[in-house]
Amino acid sequence: LKFIFGPCAVPALDLVDQRSVTQVRSPSGRTLYQVLGSSGKLYTCYSSCHFCTCPAFGFSVLQKSESLLCKHILAVYLSQAMGACQELSVSEEQLANILLAEEEDEG
Repeated sequence: LKFIFGPCAVPALDLVDQRSVTQVRSPSGRTLYQVLGSSGKLYTCYSSCHFCTCPAFGFSVLQKSESLLCKHILAVYLSQAMGACQELSVSEEQLANILLAEEEDEG
């Protein structure tokens, strides 16, 4: 994994080991992932469009194109493959509030 994904592989595996990945699902089937980062901050990841709200994703992936993904997205993919995601069912309103909170954090 380290050969393919570089320096984010080991931290991503640590996040999986710590069960830091939660799949958040609404009744309509909308899904997102929340990853509790090593700093204690909660990041929202969208595996369907390969996006994370962390600063490393914005800088290393989007701005610099130095990496394909951040440790949070890799942790989501690994958790999915290993069946190691925690699961949280929320209402449509709760999901909207999660998304709005992310928008406010960025703004």
